[in-house]
Amino acid sequence: MRSTRNRLHRESVAFVSLGCPKNLVDSEKMLGLLTEDGIAVTPDQDSADAIVINTCGFLEASKDESLQVIHEAIEHKRAAARKGRPVRVVVAGCLVQRHKAKLLQTAPEIDALIGVFDRDKIVQAVRGNSAARTRQATGDLGAFHPVSQWIGRHDRSQPGYTEDDSARLRLTPRHYAYLRMSEGCNQGCTFCTIPSIRGRMRSKPLSTIVAEARELVDDGAFEINLIGQDTTSYGSDIGYAGSDQGLVGLLTELDRQSGAGWLRLMYAYPSCFTDEMIRAIAAAPRVVKYIDMPLQHINDDILHAMRRKVTRKQIEALLHKLRSWVPGISIRTTFISGFPGETAAQHKELLAFIKDFEFDCLGVFEYSPEPGTPAGRLFQTQGIATEVAAERKADIMLAQQKIVFKRNRQQVGRELEVLVDRVEPKQRRAYARHAGQAPDIDSVVMLQLAKSNQPAPGEVLKVVVTDWRDYDLIAMPLAGQPIESSPLKPHRQVRLPVMSA
Repeated sequence: MRSTRNRLHRESVAFVSLGCPKNLVDSEKMLGLLTEDGIAVTPDQDSADAIVINTCGFLEASKDESLQVIHEAIEHKRAAARKGRPVRVVVAGCLVQRHKAKLLQTAPEIDALIGVFDRDKIVQAVRGNSAARTRQATGDLGAFHPVSQWIGRHDRSQPGYTEDDSARLRLTPRHYAYLRMSEGCNQGCTFCTIPSIRGRMRSKPLSTIVAEARELVDDGAFEINLIGQDTTSYGSDIGYAGSDQGLVGLLTELDRQSGAGWLRLMYAYPSCFTDEMIRAIAAAPRVVKYIDMPLQHINDDILHAMRRKVTRKQIEALLHKLRSWVPGISIRTTFISGFPGETAAQHKELLAFIKDFEFDCLGVFEYSPEPGTPAGRLFQTQGIATEVAAERKADIMLAQQKIVFKRNRQQVGRELEVLVDRVEPKQRRAYARHAGQAPDIDSVVMLQLAKSNQPAPGEVLKVVVTDWRDYDLIAMPLAGQPIESSPLKPHRQVRLPVMSA
């Protein structure tokens, strides 16, 4: 039992969550554990008794951002110490799992480290137990955790270790949430550090996911975004092998039982995408007709070097089926520019493919050499200059920009159903998304509002598109009236600077 004195010394915590939605789920779970223990969450680091940073370590740029935030927290700790007020700095997440030893060398004033498999120790770390820091700092962070044994020697006939993501304190707006289907990845792409950070794939049982979905809906979520490192392989590690099991069974059951208004599939993997999955997406009314499926490249030699386990011909066949079998589907993807060994001809092939297919949403990342990966070793002999990779990224984004502007022009006059994310009553505008737009990463629908028609976040409206600006649409609720002097400027017929998705 914790002493009263120890509890009183840690009354509040400031929390910084960095990285992807999967990391956000970890942050929400840790916040849930902290609040259950009576620790208040505050946005003010100057008044907090502890500062927690849940880090991202996927790319070099994300590592740099995490280190910057850590050092800022340490400055807050020093300032508090000068006033006689002790503050703990706790660092969690992927950067800890990947660079645990270096972190304490770089920032020795960190009080505790929490690896990705040790979320349940967050209260102990914030409250102040020096034993946790010593144990984590001197060895493998996961060495004392059951998941370490499972990752190395898993009996595929038995359900593996999975983390409980229920009872979270959500950081997203109330009307949408992320639901993690699985953790880890078995794909082994040569550029990716996820398996070394998060381990092999571990799917949650179907019943667990359905229960978590119901909890999120009961908490006010209308939209549930299904996430994992590889969502299309869901269940393959725990014996869900039938054509009606795995992702197909999950989508079917969530559509039937969750009560969510929108179910969105993120992080699909092209080599695992079956015909049955496409049919399930088409048939389930609550599953929005949207796919987030990173392709990374289209040239066969580059795909082989990336170890993507798929060819251009197979990708094109899959994309054709998605658009043919699921009318109106929005397809989002990401590509990597400047992968080691990428020739000018291979880049042109990718560019031509993008122009020909016309993706609905697209992002591109310059290749980042990550230590310990096969691609990182390849970079040492076949690396593409940074400026060349940047130019190729700009080529791709400019091509996509033209595609989006063309599509936006065609949307004017169309009626859409949108989900309101944010309202600015004084400006008489709101920001919403239609089913083909995922939160945070895609464009939005900007709404012109009448004084008498002020929707609330989470409300679903029918609107008509009246104009567009850059990547975003401008629309008006069908029940409202147009504003004589609109605060939303219409599109400009100029060449815009390249914008990252």
